[in-house]
Formats: sequence, structure tokens, C-alpha cells
Amino acid sequence: MTIDFTSQPDTSEHDQRWLAEAVELAVANVAAGGGPFGALVVRDGQLLATGQNRVTRDNDPTAHAEVQAIRAACAGLGDFALTGAVLYTSCEPCPLCLAASLWARVDRVVYAADRDDAARGGFDDRAFYELFAQDRATWPTRVDAVRTPTAVAPFDAWLSNVARTHY
Repeated sequence: MTIDFTSQPDTSEHDQRWLAEAVELAVANVAAGGGPFGALVVRDGQLLATGQNRVTRDNDPTAHAEVQAIRAACAGLGDFALTGAVLYTSCEPCPLCLAASLWARVDRVVYAADRDDAARGGFDDRAFYELFAQDRATWPTRVDAVRTPTAVAPFDAWLSNVARTHY
């Protein structure tokens, strides 16, 4: 699996075209009362799905444009893996969207604006990246591991299930 999350975008005409569409989705979403984020999933030059930020519209903090596009692409394909696909997004993915991209196994992520642009717009992307670099003891939300006697039971059940779908 090849994943490129570098900030050195390919400036090919192909990338420019898809990024322009992602930015248009973001601008249209603002006009419709949503957040300034748009994304699309492309494979083999074909548009699989688009997504716009629906956080405030749906009262769903996970309804980021990239997540919406990934969900729609996977549903359309009937597969949880987007191998061979590129995620184009109007802004550098936040840690949630970056993790979703990794889980979806997209080959590449290409973005236009960056985390500093998002911070200027009042979004926490940069702050979350900085937070993850800190010791968890300093986080505003406590994250506690509490080991129980049955903690590994779900994984034991998973490993003993011969019909499981590997991912």
C-alpha cells in the first residue's frame, strides 16, 4: 500500500482539476450554511463520490467532508477499501480525516489549503495536530486505560471466527 500525505502536491492538470472541484464544493457548502470544506474520491480518473462538511447541519462532529466522501465512495462500491483511489480535499485533512483516509486505504491524499489556513478560519485542525504531539496527561479530555478481565475477549472472538473479513 502506497500512501502519500506529504504537503508537496502534484501540480498536474489532473490534480488541479479535481482540487478545483473540491474547492467549489466547499464554497457552495458555505453558501448553503455549512462549513468551508469539500472533498471527492477519484479512482482511475472517475469520480466515485463527493462530500461536504455536514457537522453543524447534521449535529455530527464526524461528518467532515472527507469522511462523507469516503463513506459515500465505500457505499457506492460496496467495499470498505478504496485502494487505488485518491482523496482530493479543499483543505489539509484534520487528524480524524487523515485516520479515515488510512483506514479506507486510499493511495493518496491531495489538498489545497493547509492547517494554518484552517486555523485562520477558526478551525482546530492545527491545534489537534499539536495536541497529539503532547503527552496525554496534558490533554483537556482525559483518556484512561482501564483493564478489565474480559478486555481481550472481543479479539479472541474475532480470531476464532473463521468467517471474519480481514481488513
